[in-house]
Parts: sequence; structure tokens; C-alpha cells
Amino acid sequence: MRKSLTYTFATLGLLAPSVATPEGLTTTNINMWGLPGSLIDMPTAEAAPDAQLSTTVSHFGGTTKTSMTFQLTPRISGTFRYSAIRGLNVTGYTLPAYYDRSFDLRYRLLDETRYRPAVSIGLRDLLGTGLHGGEYIVATKSVGDKLRFTGGLGWGRLGSYGSFATMGSRPTGLLGGGGIPNYDRWFRGPVAAFGGVSYQHNDKLSFAVEYSSDAYAREEGDGLLEHKSPFNFGVKYQFSNAIQLGASYMHGNEVGVYAALSLNPKHSPVNGGTDIAPEPVARRTAAATRDLGWTTDPTAKPQVEQSVSKALAREGIVLEAMRIDAKSAEILIRNERYDIESQAVGRSMRSLSRVLPSSIETLTVTHSSKGMPAGSVTLNRSDIEALEHAPAADILARARFSADSDIRALETVNGAYPRLSWHFGPSIKLSVFDPDSPVRADVMLNLEGDYHIAPGWVASAAINYKLGGNLDGLSPNRTGVQPVNPPHAVRSDARLYAEGNGPKIDHLTIAKFGRHGENLYSRVTFGYLEQMYAGVSGELLWKPAQSRLAIGVEANYVAQRDFNQRFGLQDYKVATGHVSAYYDLGRGFHTQLDVGRYLAGDFGATVSVDREFGNGWRVGAYATKTTLSSASFGEGSFDKGIRLTMPMSWALGNSTKRSTQTTIQSLTRDGGARLHVGGRLYDNVRTTHGADMAKTWGRFWR
Repeated sequence: MRKSLTYTFATLGLLAPSVATPEGLTTTNINMWGLPGSLIDMPTAEAAPDAQLSTTVSHFGGTTKTSMTFQLTPRISGTFRYSAIRGLNVTGYTLPAYYDRSFDLRYRLLDETRYRPAVSIGLRDLLGTGLHGGEYIVATKSVGDKLRFTGGLGWGRLGSYGSFATMGSRPTGLLGGGGIPNYDRWFRGPVAAFGGVSYQHNDKLSFAVEYSSDAYAREEGDGLLEHKSPFNFGVKYQFSNAIQLGASYMHGNEVGVYAALSLNPKHSPVNGGTDIAPEPVARRTAAATRDLGWTTDPTAKPQVEQSVSKALAREGIVLEAMRIDAKSAEILIRNERYDIESQAVGRSMRSLSRVLPSSIETLTVTHSSKGMPAGSVTLNRSDIEALEHAPAADILARARFSADSDIRALETVNGAYPRLSWHFGPSIKLSVFDPDSPVRADVMLNLEGDYHIAPGWVASAAINYKLGGNLDGLSPNRTGVQPVNPPHAVRSDARLYAEGNGPKIDHLTIAKFGRHGENLYSRVTFGYLEQMYAGVSGELLWKPAQSRLAIGVEANYVAQRDFNQRFGLQDYKVATGHVSAYYDLGRGFHTQLDVGRYLAGDFGATVSVDREFGNGWRVGAYATKTTLSSASFGEGSFDKGIRLTMPMSWALGNSTKRSTQTTIQSLTRDGGARLHVGGRLYDNVRTTHGADMAKTWGRFWR
């Protein structure tokens, strides 16, 4: 079921312990720029614990910076930052507030050893206007458990005070709408030294003093602050595992403050879980395995089907179809509770061991995805009995994964179709980083539901009513102060769709999902596909069960909907579609490449990279470049963003398939805009395949 965009990131968190190891130098401290580090305004060579995700808000010298930093790997971190600067002079006149977006990247070159410091290299504002642009090489060495010393060289802003050398010329102007890599500036211009020392008094309190190489020349020139000294003094307090507060006395006459909220997808904030313990595996006697008397009883199979259905229902799993004979059984299940499919398989296998006739040795559990069979897991019943208390890796070695189930060989269970699932409740639609307002949101009431007519046939609808908000004040697509005119306004019309309260039809569709052979899946969806477009969408997916690679093709023909989101259509029509390649890189990283035509009629490609965790968390980024020029695209130059998926089971401690999905775009523009259609095949299919299920197999016995 399609979910409205819900922003719930800054509600929960758990930090991994701060430890210094021979392999690196980690810290839970955050600085004013949202980067992991024990100093105040200057970078260090420290890294956050792997996978830590932090949001930081800081204020100093008329500038408020909101940063999101993710420790992509133990060596690499990335930061997206949004700054609001009040009173800055840009293009000859002073703005009440100037909003600037920037991206940072940092890589740890060397790990700390007994005698050698950790060394990192970093790029600040590598993909922005250049307002905060700077590069650095920095070393940090710990002395004992409490002291850390840092020294480094900076360029750009970090080379603007006390420079002692110059490495070529460096452009100094702002880069228009930003969004383009400013590689012609990297490690060029004046070079200056910076450094500092931090002292960790206890688990809660730390102090730092630093020598800053940032002169804050632009801010001082515009009267935002007065730079009297290069020395900064700060204190940080770890208020809780997730929250850190800090204050500093900066440049001889300014006070800076910040707050940081951190969480780690690897560590749930809930200790243990609240799920009911699974049923124990039932063990057979040798004599019972030879008893085939039940096969001659015409009432046996209906009774077995009823018993299996009841046993699975207690686990939140629905039996859709079944096939049994004297020695084997296969069931088609619809998992309605567990966000980890391997856990649903484990619970199903336990249930089968308790209710199937003892002669049945080979057990197969096949997942139903939108009414079509997807991945299957086959195990010998004797292995389940023997390995119940062994590590999950032992039963994984005995499991056989496939995707060759033939639905024609399965008998549909009475009552499986038709069926209705629905949900009613509030949600928030969020827009961030609009040029005229950092945050806009609408509060909605949603009624949504899916009606499963028959295997593979799904009717879906969602109606919303706006309770309040300000998304109707979104800015039109602009470059500077001039409106931009791409071939057609597709997503920049969002403010017009947000006008009025409703009720409005978010989507109203009928979809047919199909399976064509072992590796080929299909989807055809017709109707009001999303908030802004109606039409028809078709998709084919090739995805072998044991392959890291999948290939998909999607074609759509759509018309723009009326702004009131009822049944009317506008004149704009467009054919759009993509060829997509999906590849699991291993070690939790996944990539996707989409090439094709977008909603504004522009052609191009989207590259996405996500880090995925065994508990359902995903953190990723994407970038799209099309034939629409940077000037026509408007501020930001091309479409890009960050996306987060948080499973609610991680936050609540009990199994549920619900999750919150947040996409943070630097700007919403018309270029590179893709159709939003529910039920795309890849994510529905791949979680049931062996390549994905093996990552989460530790949940099999839970």
C-alpha cells in the first residue's frame, strides 16, 4: 500500500560506544559543521562509528546551519548542509535571509597506530555555490584516553587566515545556482594551518580549544560578525545517548551554540523485542515418518489445510495456496507481519513441523508478492528438527532457494480472495529547502486501501483531506529572480496541487501482476497513478533468484491531472519510461541505474547508491542528469537528493511491515522528474530471493 511521505527521523536514536582502536579513530562528538570531531569549527581526522546518522543545528554569527552526516563506511563520511545567513550581501544587495545548500565528503587516508596519527582528507561544499568552500588535510592523535591533538592544512575558507603559501589561483565568486562540482577550486589558492586540542573529562563532558584558519571574511565584510581572534573555546555535553549539546566562545567576541541528534541503524533503541516467542519445532518418531495411512483418507487434506491456515494465522501469516503429497508440501504465504522475510519463513517452517503429517519430509515456503509467487525456500524437515538450537548459519547451509514455483500446481485456499486491507490516519507531507522557506508541510488525513480481487489483481485507492499547512506557498521554478520555462512544468506545479483542502484522490488504480517463467515478472497499472498524473504504466522485470543483477523495463503514457485532484485531466500528455539495472554490490551496498525519458520530455539517467542494513534500514543518495540544461533546470542545476527508509519494527521493538520513507531533495524542480507509481516490481520481488534473504537469515529462528 502506498504511504504518504512522513518525516519522523528526529525522534529516536542510539549511539554506538566511542572507542579508539588500532584500525581508526572514532568519536561520538560532533562539531559546529555537523561533522564528527572533538574540536569546534575546525575539522579533525576522527570518524563517527560506522553507519552513524547525525542531524546537527548550529548558530553562530548570523548563520544557522542544519547538517545531516552519514558515516557511509568506517573511512568515508558524507554531509548535506542547509545554511540560512541573515544580512548577507549577494549580487549587490543585502538579503533578509540567504539560503545555501552544500555537500561535503571526507575520507580517512591513514588509521591511527601507536606512533602514527589518523589522517583524513576532506572537501567542504564540493557541490554547492562555493560560499562555504574549503578543502583540508588533517591529522589527529590520541594521547591516553582523554587527550586528542589535531593539526592540519586548509584551502579556500580554511586557508583564509594566516596563510603561509599559495597553490595557484582560486576563483572566489559564488557559482550561480550551485549544484555543479566546483573541482576547479579544490586545493587551490592560499594555504593556512589550523589545529587544536580536546580533553574528554568524562563520558558526558568534554572541552576543546582550537586555532582557526577561517577568517570569516565575507561575513565580517557584510557586518555579520567581527573577527578579533583566531582562537575558539568550546564545551560539549552528551545529554543522552542520542543528544549532544555544545557552546563555544569564538573569534574573540561571538558565542556559538549547537545541538546534535544521532542514531545508528545498526542498533535499535529498544532492547530485546515484544514479539511472542515462536512455537517450538515438533519432532517426529522414526515410525511416524513411515505412516502413509493419511494419504488414503479423503478428508485428510482439507483438515491439514485448515490446520496449516490456523497455525500460520497465529503468526500473522496468511495461507493463500497449498500443495501436499505423501513426502512433500509447498505453501504460498502472504506475510502481513514481519518486515524481514527470513523471519516469516522460519515461523512458517516451525508451524508446518507441528501440523503436517509426519511422512512429509520436504517443506517449501513460497512468498506471494501481489498475488504472484516470488521466491521459494526449501528445507528438509529432519534438518529443521535437528538444527533448531544450532546457529542460523547451519540451517542456511541446508536451505535451497529458487523462484520456479508453478502457481498452477497449487490449490488456492478458500477465503484467500477477494480480500480488503485498509488504513485510516494522519500523515505529514513535507517539503524542505524551498528557496523562500526552509521547511513547508501539510498535515493530512488519509483513507487508503487495497482490494485484492484475485491472484495478481489489485485495486488500490487513497483519498486525503488537508487539515492545514503551507505547501501551497511553494516557490515556482526560478533561476535567480527570473522564472524558468522548461518544456512543461511538471513538479514545480506542486504548490497548485496543494491548494484547497479536498477531499482529493491521491491515487485510484487497478493493477495486474504476473509471473512468466522462472525469472520474469510483469506489472500493468491503469488509472489515476499519482497526485499529478493519470494513465497507464507497464513494467517487465528479469530477476533470477540467486543473482545480484536484475534488469527492468518500464513504459508509461500519462496525462496531467487537474489541480483539484478529482477526475479531470489537463491537456499535457507525455510518454515516459526507463530501462533500469539493479546490482547488489555486496557488504550492504546496492546501486541502481535508470536511463530513459522523464516527465518533462527530457532524456537522461539517474544513478542511485544505497547502504542497506539487515534490519530494513536504508540510507542512500541519487543524482539525475538530463538533456534539460542547468539554466533551464533552475537553482540546483540538476536533480539530486538523499533518501531514508526506517522500519518501524526497529523503532518500536515489535514486528510490523510498516516503515517511514523520507526523500530529502535539495530542490523540487521539473528536470529529471519521474512518475510515482505504486507496486514497482523490484523491491516487491527481491526481498524474497535467496541473495537478499541470506543477509537477514539470522532472524530465521526468531
